Amino acid sequence: MDQGNVVRASVIGCGYLGAVHAASLAALGHEVVGVDVDQDKIALLARGEAPFFEPGLADLLQAGMSAGKLRFSTDFAAAADCQLHFLAVGTPQMRGSQAADLTFIHAAVDALLPWLRPGAVVVGKSTVPVGTARELADKIAAAVPGALLAWNPEFLREGFAVEDTLRPDRIVYGLPADAAEAEAAKALLDQLYAKPLASGCPLISTDYQTAELVKVAANSFLATKISFINAMAEIAEVVGADVTKLADAIGFDQRIGRKFLNAGVGFGGGCLPKDIRAFQARADELGTGRSVSFLSEVDAINLRRRERVVELVLASLGDDYQQKRVAVLGLAFKPESDDVRDSPALDVAVRLHGLGVGVVATDPQAIGNARRLHPQLDFAATAEEAVDGAEVVVLVTEWRQYRDFDPKLAHALVARPVVIDGRNCLDADRWRDAGWTYLGMGR
Repeated sequence: MDQGNVVRASVIGCGYLGAVHAASLAALGHEVVGVDVDQDKIALLARGEAPFFEPGLADLLQAGMSAGKLRFSTDFAAAADCQLHFLAVGTPQMRGSQAADLTFIHAAVDALLPWLRPGAVVVGKSTVPVGTARELADKIAAAVPGALLAWNPEFLREGFAVEDTLRPDRIVYGLPADAAEAEAAKALLDQLYAKPLASGCPLISTDYQTAELVKVAANSFLATKISFINAMAEIAEVVGADVTKLADAIGFDQRIGRKFLNAGVGFGGGCLPKDIRAFQARADELGTGRSVSFLSEVDAINLRRRERVVELVLASLGDDYQQKRVAVLGLAFKPESDDVRDSPALDVAVRLHGLGVGVVATDPQAIGNARRLHPQLDFAATAEEAVDGAEVVVLVTEWRQYRDFDPKLAHALVARPVVIDGRNCLDADRWRDAGWTYLGMGR
């Protein structure tokens, strides 16, 4: 990259979003410092080690540091000479409420203000309720006249976050209302994203409110699509239809599309569940709760699918189900991740254990995180070890090694050949031909 196009940027908050964003900006040729108050996390990152599993991130960290483009610090003073400051802290669900907890984002701005210079642009990446950007912009302007705020929502998919940052499918700027300020902020952001923009990435420049709504609207739509097909699965189970064939048939309609029409145990993770709940809470505050009231049912359908998996397991085990061995394949909320936040897979394992079932769970990456949250569970290092002696096998995270698991090999290990496919990702005929009782979701 031409040195004239290099931007000095800080990333405040080095969790999942921040660490990926910092490493990716360095890979785009910019000079980046990641700042976080968590000393252990910063120590790992400073050694070029990712504090969580994300394909390609460790290599990106090491490359950025070797090139002298990337560093990490617990001191906000390290961001003093930066032109752009990205806010990438968490906005979790507030305890005892559906609303988003904005404590961390306000704390990040407060800590940054003493080091902020006129002309610098603070850029929000975190998912926040609409109206947050305006509040933060006023705080920044009052403390540091001439410093600006922009909003640049993230659209990362865990497991593909590096690719999504380096080659995004769209970039959104939420800019100040003042034309001169908007132009100044946009110029810096254009310089930062010069490579993806030059490759034809679509750019949408808009106001704060629209930029804030983009992320929660996108997540709400995806959650609705997933829960819709899971609602169809509930009906399919009653009438004897096959929801996967149903999804194929309606997915050919270009107005609908096949993506996100995979029925199963439902969605989880650190974004969709808490974002749709926070959206509802904010809409209620604004007096427009009726506009998104359907999201309550989207959430309810999603949670019911976890209950359905538990029901299938118990029905398969019979009345005397306590202490019978059940293998749970998967703990992360999705493959290619070690994230167990609001994971349907982990929730199923915990519910079964709470009912007295002898659960043995496994996951290629998420055992450590799951054990820290639920040490009462028993864990196995491999799928083969988990299914050994099991009376029911439950697949709840569609890792490739579980999708490709040889049903004949598995049949030789289990006590009873019953498999519950919580993701509808197995070849049902292949498993049945190998002697298994196969149970899918809405099939």
